[in-house]
Amino acid sequence: MARQQPSSATKILFVGNSFTYGDPAGAAPLVQDFRPHTVSDLNGTGLGGVPALFKAMTDAVGLRYDVSLETEGGKGLDFHHDTRHATIVKPWDIVLLQGYSTLDEDDPGNPAKLIRFSGLLAQALHRQNPAVDVRLTATWSRADQTWLAGGAWHGEQIDRMALDVRHACDAAAAASHPITGVIPVGQAWNRAIALGVACTNPYRALAPGEVNLWAPDAYHGSVHGYYLEAATIFGQVTGRDPRLLGAFDPIARELGIEARMAGALQAIAAAQLAVEDTPEQVRRAA
Repeated sequence: MARQQPSSATKILFVGNSFTYGDPAGAAPLVQDFRPHTVSDLNGTGLGGVPALFKAMTDAVGLRYDVSLETEGGKGLDFHHDTRHATIVKPWDIVLLQGYSTLDEDDPGNPAKLIRFSGLLAQALHRQNPAVDVRLTATWSRADQTWLAGGAWHGEQIDRMALDVRHACDAAAAASHPITGVIPVGQAWNRAIALGVACTNPYRALAPGEVNLWAPDAYHGSVHGYYLEAATIFGQVTGRDPRLLGAFDPIARELGIEARMAGALQAIAAAQLAVEDTPEQVRRAA
């Protein structure tokens, strides 16, 4: 549930890697470089990314959020805990933690590091502010890990990796009282694919009307993928319907996303968030 807006801006921190800030390859520089002046990059690298998209979305509906990010490409929460602890552990109102894309770089699919280090960070953040709202961002299936031989999810359906990441985040939340929820970004991607809005396999030609949620590396997000991520985060954190942004959302237009697709992605985020209130639906491949 979204917290009520106080008279001062809500202070929110995004912790993650390139799945949070956008990758410089392919189309993603539009995300990485999106309005960096509107957010505080605590590492001083001048990134905008999904945090800046979130900030723009909250501004668009009249909400006040002071947005910061602490990110490092190719790293999990163990890295952030061990090397950026002093930067992260402050009295924030909300903190979003995003782990490594395969859960463990050395042992793909193993949730142990995510569970351990999200818990340690959440506990430390809770000591700084007992009312802190810590959430985990469950990310998407990597096409390169699914469709290419040698991938850790090769031979599985494309939605499987995102569901495994979600289940790991659920386990981490269950193991740590300060973690209040999980943001279903990967399941929003699964929904877009299942509805035929986005392609299933980026190594094949797109069908008419489809978009590719992946960047050209079939690993990171495209502008469409990151926009869907931001809309899902926006809806879950604020409690506002992402469709309030409207098909002619200037944020989407700035990323080069046409109105029809912007509206479709907002609707997908809203639909995924709607099922999150039903425990049985959360456990299923929604």
